[in-house]
Amino acid sequence: MDWREHPALQRQFVLAEENLRAMELFSALLNERPDYFSASEVEAFARDCDLPRDVAFEALLAAGCGLESDVNPRHRRLEERYFVPALRRLDAAEYRKNPYYQTIRFPEKTLGGWQMTHQQYKPYELFCYNDTALLKDGREIPPIGYFTEEFSFPAVLEKGRLWMAITPNEVETMQADIDAAFGRIAVFGLGLGYYPFMTARMDQVTEITVVERDPNAIALFEKHLLPQFPHREKIRVVQGDAYDFLAREMGNGRFDFAYVDIWHDVLDGTPMYLRCRQLEHRAGGIPFRYWVEQSMLIWLRGLALSELQAGAGQLHDLLMCRAQSPEGLLSLLSLESLHALAPEIPLEAVEPDL
Repeated sequence: MDWREHPALQRQFVLAEENLRAMELFSALLNERPDYFSASEVEAFARDCDLPRDVAFEALLAAGCGLESDVNPRHRRLEERYFVPALRRLDAAEYRKNPYYQTIRFPEKTLGGWQMTHQQYKPYELFCYNDTALLKDGREIPPIGYFTEEFSFPAVLEKGRLWMAITPNEVETMQADIDAAFGRIAVFGLGLGYYPFMTARMDQVTEITVVERDPNAIALFEKHLLPQFPHREKIRVVQGDAYDFLAREMGNGRFDFAYVDIWHDVLDGTPMYLRCRQLEHRAGGIPFRYWVEQSMLIWLRGLALSELQAGAGQLHDLLMCRAQSPEGLLSLLSLESLHALAPEIPLEAVEPDL
C-alpha cells in the first residue's frame, strides 16, 4: 500500500491545502492592507447591523478577503475555522505596562542613514502578535491581533525602511524564552535589547553576553539604550558572527543557556535556524531557545507534507527513512519530533540553491 493513501495522511494533505489557502488570505491582509477598515467604518457597520464591534470587524475582514460566507459553504468553513479563532482584540493598556516600554525613553534621532523614531498601529490595524499555533486537528492558526486605539512603539529605520522595532509580537514571542533563562546567557542578535533588558531583571540570570555582527546596531544600543537599563552591569556586547561564536566560543562551560534571534521572519530564519541547530553540540549540552521556533517548525511541517504528497524531496527522504509505518510517519510530523530531527535536516531542503 502506498502510504500516501492512508486515511490519516490523506486528511493531513487536505488540511495542508486548507492551511495554505487560509495563510494566503492572512498574508494578503497583513502585507497589503493591514489597515483595511477604519474605526469609523467598523463602528458604523456594527451599529447598522446591531453587532458587537469585534464580530462586525471579523465579518468585514472576511468579506474584504472575498469570502462570501452567506452563500458559499467553503468560504463559510474558512471563516469559521480560521478567521474566527485567529482574530483577537488586544488591550493596549496591558502592553504599555511592559517594563521595557515603561523604562526606556526612545529618543527621536537621526544617525547617518539611521533614524530612531516611533511608529504606530492605527485602531483596527492588523498585525501578527505571536507564534503560529498548530491545533490538534492540524490547522495552522496565525494569531492576528488589533487594538481599538492607536498604539505607539519604538522603531529604528535604515534609509527609511523599518530595521527593527519592539512591538507586541516581540513581547509575546519572547516571553517563554525569557522565563526559561538562567545563569550565564549567550544571546545571539541584539536588536533593540529587549531580550537582555528583560532577562537582566531576573535574579537567576547572572551574566548576559550578546553577540551582534552589526557595529551600527552596537553603537546605537550602547549610546542611547544601554545607559537606561537598570541592570546594565550584567550585560556585555561583543561584535562577532553568530555561527563563528557558536562553533568556537561556546565550549568549556562558559555559558548555561543560549538564545538565538538573528533573523527577521520565518522564511529567512528557517535556514539560519537549521544551521544553528547543527552547531548546538559545540555548547556542551546547554539548553538553547530560538525566536519564533514554533512557527519555523510549523513551516517545516507544511513543507514535509507537501513533499510527502508529491513523493519526493529531502524532507520526504529523511522522514521515510525514519518511519516504520504510516502511523510512525504521522508521529514524525509532530512539532516535538521535528524539533528533534532539525539538526539532521540538510540546508538544501529549505535553500534549494545551495
